[in-house]
Amino acid sequence: MAVLKFRIYLEEDDAVYRDIIIKHTQNFHDLHLAILKSFEFDSKHQATFYRSNDIWQRGREISVEKYDKKYPVDPLLMSETTIGSEIRDTNQKFVYVYDFTKNWTFLVELINVSKEENGKLVYPATSRTEGIGPQQYGTKSLLGDKFADIEEKYDLSEAVEGFGEEGDDADADATDPDEDAEAEEGQDEEAF
Repeated sequence: MAVLKFRIYLEEDDAVYRDIIIKHTQNFHDLHLAILKSFEFDSKHQATFYRSNDIWQRGREISVEKYDKKYPVDPLLMSETTIGSEIRDTNQKFVYVYDFTKNWTFLVELINVSKEENGKLVYPATSRTEGIGPQQYGTKSLLGDKFADIEEKYDLSEAVEGFGEEGDDADADATDPDEDAEAEEGQDEEAF
């Protein structure tokens, strides 16, 4: 049985990607869920795949469900379409769109075809993670909810002893080295 390895790029940043391995007999719904899991997205929104060419033009649609749009050709359904049935060449590409409001767009590229290993690996699986994925719902910090706990534990609002706040006059007593040099020159001139 063939195992397909897809590289899923974030459209805006090709340095952020996930490699997913999946059997050719599994369907696009399995791939859809694997992509969401690998980027830590929930599965609450609509999604669709498009078969694509080398320049990422969108072709035949493969959607989660039939939507209320008029199509010249009805889309295939993810749950009924095996991945192997849509592979046309060894570097097949798909465009994956998730959450039509936010319009998360991922570029899906077949990068390897191999035989299934006899291990206990459960397919689909994420085989490589590169870069920090986007936050699905906005600008949540990388630390997420844990940051509040850190802030409370280490009270980051107070200055550390020995270090003054910006704008403090702690350095007011120190003299400027240039002023010291000018003062010494003035004393030398008076001595003559």
